[in-house]
Amino acid sequence: MNNKGIVEKLNKLRAAIKNGLIPAVPVPLDARAALHETGHRAYLEHMRGQPIAGVAVWAHTGRGLMLETEIADRVLRDWRAALAEKTIVAGVGARGGADFEKACAAATRMTERAARLGADAVMVYAPAWLKEKAPAPQRAALIVEYHRKIASVGLPLVLFYLYEEAGGIDYAPETLDELFSIPEVLGIKMATLDSVMTFQDVARRLKTKYPDKLLITGEDRFLGYSLMRGADAALVGMGAVCADLQAELLKAHSAGAAERFLQLSAAVDELAETLFVAPLEGYVKRVLAALVELGVIPADAAHDPWGPELAPGEFEAIGRTLAALGYKGEKACRRGF
Repeated sequence: MNNKGIVEKLNKLRAAIKNGLIPAVPVPLDARAALHETGHRAYLEHMRGQPIAGVAVWAHTGRGLMLETEIADRVLRDWRAALAEKTIVAGVGARGGADFEKACAAATRMTERAARLGADAVMVYAPAWLKEKAPAPQRAALIVEYHRKIASVGLPLVLFYLYEEAGGIDYAPETLDELFSIPEVLGIKMATLDSVMTFQDVARRLKTKYPDKLLITGEDRFLGYSLMRGADAALVGMGAVCADLQAELLKAHSAGAAERFLQLSAAVDELAETLFVAPLEGYVKRVLAALVELGVIPADAAHDPWGPELAPGEFEAIGRTLAALGYKGEKACRRGF
């Protein structure tokens, strides 16, 4: 694709997701790790009615690097059909391996599949496996090469900065500069968890040097604050439940409705502090459990083969939080908040 074509795509996407919520959606699976047909269809229908800018599939919340190809393809096709006028972002990457070129090839093939199935953009998994494959002096160049190969497919690209303490890989400021020079880059998703300083530093650099790139928050645990620090949109796993609450938070922020923003931010923090707790890998199961509690999917559609089971009392705690936030009615209807 020529530069004019990618610029047009980036401008269209920027307008479509600015100030919007993009939930990273989980996949309802049964006990055999097969797609739960009833749960899948019910979740699609539920999210069709939510005030979202689109969804992210194949992300960590949707176990994108773990799913069988047939299930993954079905998931993207069905979300594309369900949200025909909204943005679909697909997570792409590689699990790593002994060979850098093979990892690049795997990630590129995944990107090509996403393009064929109708994704509007891709989000590149942080290549944490490079920490084992290359010494620090070589790592930065490989990170950039990896992203350039994925970008060559021609889809708009969202960088993913997952802080090293959270299982990702650090991008030095100079590496970020090189990544932002890739024409296909739409912006960056920040998911630093407990490293507020990292978020602040990258946000400041982006707003100062690259004002045309989107700062997309993935900070479930400090969503409101990340908006205050300049996030243009949100791509979060927490958005898979109670999407209306979080979309209203973004709307209040963009409208400058300070009192309502603070009220909503406190409510969203309460949800995050129930779903995103240790062990953090259990958040996918907690999100699925919340969907069960809300009546969106059946209990036998809430399996996560790759994460821990809920600790005793967690399901009840999730229910109490949802009730406190006013979610009481059929199909996750929020009342009275």
